[in-house]
Amino acid sequence: MLLKIGQLARRTGLTVRALHHYDAIGLLHPSARSGAGYRLYNQDDVSRLYRIQALRRLDLSLAEIARLLEGDSADLQSVIEQQIAVLDRQQVRTAVLRDRLATLLARVRANAEPALPDWLGTLELMAVHDKYFTADELNAMRLLRHKLERGDAAGGRALVQEIRALMQRGVPPESEPAQALAAAWRELVRRSMGGDARLIFKLDTMQRQEPVAQSQTGVDGALIDYMSAAATARRLRVYEKYLSPAEMARLRADAGRRPRAWLALFAALRDCIEQGCAADSPATQQLCRHWLALAREEWGDDAELQRKIQAVHAAEPEMLSGIGMTPEMSAYLDRGIACLQANVGAESCSDSG
Repeated sequence: MLLKIGQLARRTGLTVRALHHYDAIGLLHPSARSGAGYRLYNQDDVSRLYRIQALRRLDLSLAEIARLLEGDSADLQSVIEQQIAVLDRQQVRTAVLRDRLATLLARVRANAEPALPDWLGTLELMAVHDKYFTADELNAMRLLRHKLERGDAAGGRALVQEIRALMQRGVPPESEPAQALAAAWRELVRRSMGGDARLIFKLDTMQRQEPVAQSQTGVDGALIDYMSAAATARRLRVYEKYLSPAEMARLRADAGRRPRAWLALFAALRDCIEQGCAADSPATQQLCRHWLALAREEWGDDAELQRKIQAVHAAEPEMLSGIGMTPEMSAYLDRGIACLQANVGAESCSDSG
């Protein structure tokens, strides 16, 4: 049985125009023509069209469908994987959008006469986040926005206000109150960012550079630097339990000089670990060289002092957890440095872990 194009359109729910287009691009040619030149479709053509429609329901492009209908099963696997990845990204975007709408709705409900500038400020902050974070990262960071804007967030806002008050009164970061707030600040950042140094570094960059983020959260470069100095003072107090007065004098001379350099290094280390870089890979070895250079800047060339500091970090891992350094990363870095210093092969380096 042969079907005319109008009959096929009615049977499949497509338009005649769509069938003309499929013919023009070579996706579905009619098997015959009538004496008057009308397109005629046989059973095989109808079956092919149903397959096309089934694949279209997977949101595949017509070009992808044409390739699949040629019977390349390897290409089918690739297309399915791509579609799953697309759906995963859509799911993340949907979750982020829903959370943003929920944030706006909460503000509307909390204020009988919500001010337009408040709404726009929230939207501006969301746009700024889009500049610095991927959709996956934004989804992972939804907890941060909850803490800053409602629920626990009251605690986050109050913490920022307390820090700002100390700064305005000229309280030095080495003081007990500043150090106590620094501990709370680092714990808030750690929990909000899931202890991920990459997110912490991006957040640090955003808060330093974006006026919108600064005005909405009250956090700017000056506040971050104040907390960094207080955290450094807190770490020095821990070092005092393990190091001699002479060693402490050496540390105090240069401690905390380059906090962002350390944070960037920790972020790169986390990337290397997740990418499966070997301890002797060029990327890892470069990071190890950078780490040794930073260590010399801050701790000097005294190998024994550096060894003691590493022992302190192993005994007191919370000292670095607030800026994204984990025991796993420390062990990975140790293996990389061992490979760098011993100049051994990849197999030996891998076995050392």
